Amino acid sequence: MNPCISCGACCAAFRVSFYWAEADPFAGGSVPSELTEKISPSLVAMKGTNQSATRCVALEGEIGGDIRCNIYEQRSSTCREFEAGSEACLRARRKHGLDDVLIPTVAA
Repeated sequence: MNPCISCGACCAAFRVSFYWAEADPFAGGSVPSELTEKISPSLVAMKGTNQSATRCVALEGEIGGDIRCNIYEQRSSTCREFEAGSEACLRARRKHGLDDVLIPTVAA
C-alpha cells in the first residue's frame, strides 16, 4: 500500500521545480505544461508551489486524508524522486500537523 495515498503533505510544502523539457511535449516531456510556470531560463515549477501558501495545482483532496495527484503517471522527476519516509517527507508531515511516524518507503 502506498502511504502517500493518505498524506499529500509534500505536495503542499515544497516548490516542485524541474527542467523545462519535462513539460515540453516536443522535447519528450510528460508533465502538462499548462500546469507549470517558468521560474528561470531552465526551470519551471508546478503552479501553486512557488508561493507562500504552497499547494500543487495537481493535488486533489485533503492533506492527511483522501488525496491524489491528478497527473500521477505524468508527474515530474522531482516528484518521482521524492522518498516517502525521508527527512523532507517528515518535515512536510509536521508542517501539516501529521504525526512524525516513519512511513514505509515505497517504490515509485
